[in-house]
Amino acid sequence: MAKTPTEDDKRRPRGKAQETAVWILMGMLILGLGGFGVTSFSGGVKKIGSVGSTDISTDDYARALRSQVSALSQQIGKQLSMQEALSFGIDKQVIQSVINRAALDNEAQRAGLSVGDDVVAAEIMKMDSFKGASGTFDREAYRMTLDRNRLSEAEFETNLRRDISRELLQGAVGGGFAAPKPMTDTLYNWVAERRGFSMLRLTEADLAVPVAEPTDAELKAHYDAHIDRFTKPEAKRITYAALLPDAIAKDQPVDEAALKKLYDDRIAEFVVPERRIVDRLVFPDQASAEAAKAKLDAGTTFEALVAERGLTLDAIDQGDVSKADLGAAGDAVFATSEGGVAGPVDSDLGPALYRVNGVLAAEETSFDAARETLATELQTDAARKVISDRVEEIDDLLAGGATLEDLSKEAGLALATVDHVPGQQGDSAIEGYQAFRTAADAVQQDDFPEAIVLDDGGLVALRLDEVVPSAPIPFDEAKDKVAEDWRKEAVAKALAARAAEIKAALEGGAKIGSFGIVDVTPETARTGTVAGAPDTLVPDVFKLAEGAVEVVSGEGFTAVVQLDKIMPAATEGEDATALKASLEAQAGQAISQDAFAAYTAALAAEAGITLDQAAINAVHTSLP
Repeated sequence: MAKTPTEDDKRRPRGKAQETAVWILMGMLILGLGGFGVTSFSGGVKKIGSVGSTDISTDDYARALRSQVSALSQQIGKQLSMQEALSFGIDKQVIQSVINRAALDNEAQRAGLSVGDDVVAAEIMKMDSFKGASGTFDREAYRMTLDRNRLSEAEFETNLRRDISRELLQGAVGGGFAAPKPMTDTLYNWVAERRGFSMLRLTEADLAVPVAEPTDAELKAHYDAHIDRFTKPEAKRITYAALLPDAIAKDQPVDEAALKKLYDDRIAEFVVPERRIVDRLVFPDQASAEAAKAKLDAGTTFEALVAERGLTLDAIDQGDVSKADLGAAGDAVFATSEGGVAGPVDSDLGPALYRVNGVLAAEETSFDAARETLATELQTDAARKVISDRVEEIDDLLAGGATLEDLSKEAGLALATVDHVPGQQGDSAIEGYQAFRTAADAVQQDDFPEAIVLDDGGLVALRLDEVVPSAPIPFDEAKDKVAEDWRKEAVAKALAARAAEIKAALEGGAKIGSFGIVDVTPETARTGTVAGAPDTLVPDVFKLAEGAVEVVSGEGFTAVVQLDKIMPAATEGEDATALKASLEAQAGQAISQDAFAAYTAALAAEAGITLDQAAINAVHTSLP
């Protein structure tokens, strides 16, 4: 069966076998079909259109549409109905994808392009889903997997053959493209450019005149002007009955022998050896390493040695390591005090200098100290098993007409009510469970409650009691929130005015340091971030000319930024070489994808496209 069409149909050129039809087909089986029930389209119409002499079946379109709806639902975090998905224009994306696939199939057929049975067989035998306990192809597993997905062997193998043919076409058309050097050079110079800047962050303490406390009249005016901020959204009032592991864990018995075994099995968590926080600077040969150590002894900084190698401190950071982690270098590094440099010593990459940035003492947690934590884990696991054993019981009670109130009385489930806003997590503990939120988003009046298993092994059943309409929160009830919002807005306005004054002064020749403590960032890339600053800060910095000043603001943030230095992209070094190679590969791939997309569009146009809108609409109405 063919891969479920997506916008990703501009695929990579054919590489390893596992990157072709094997993954395409099994991805479709596992993701595209699983959970949907792959049934044939029940209408009398068998196709939604064609490209040339190749038909686009209603079944293929329906499956592709379902798969894309599922993917979009996962992205959004809620199960979308077909009508909701269509409002996103998902049908247009899927139609274009199935057209592209049909165009390739049509061209393969016209050109007489096909693959032999031996190739198809080899691909099938590699698929993990068809392997038995021995790790080799198992015919019974093959048959059962296809039966489970309502596919015949002939249908599956035919579609696999088509997928491989498409890959061959793509490899022939999209292979061999290389990005022009001026293009990659331009990309590299843009990506690898650096900026150094100074930032003066302003707070309320920097205001000459503090923001006055608001009057009741000002608060009421703010409330009226921003009533949308103080309005409860429409909510579903939901009653639920839940049985959660935490609620019954404390009642589960604890076996001392099991506790001790768990401690022994996880001893590495409780007995941690002494460690070191180190940087490792590797050299191509012993002579280079010794020359670097001589420079270090003569007064050159370790940072300068790193820069000479074309590296950054992040690139050589080894984190915290044990003596065993360091191999042959362990003795030398652990004999070096904090701040010292060991070496040159051998490493798995060659002679290296190790700087010791920190010493972490050994840590040991005794069994007695860990006992409570381990006992809680065992009790929680036992609680999950108890709940799992009761799922069928709860299902039977609900199927027999039991209400949620009955579950509370007869089965000991906790009964509660929550006002749930669809698409939001909410503040209640039960809304912390994704499975609950998904069910609560979808539940309708008069739906029968069902037992839902939660991520932690708990279960819940729920019922929609009523829809609570959206309504403003009364002013007196919302007053504290109004005051907080008013003050936040007033402070932001005052800080913006102060920042504008400082900007004007800096442009007039004043020094940024004369207005307060300045945070200096000596160097940052376009992808860099600054703690506590909005994501727009660094992009804004890269728009500035050297010496220019800008005010940057965001939620709870106001700062004046001055660009100190523009640093062109490095022309040499390992990092530069690696980045250039990566950009070249990405650009070549993009060109290849564009070429293949143009080829596919040309094939479709040349062969001729026909679509049956009535058939398409029929598919839409048949899907929930």
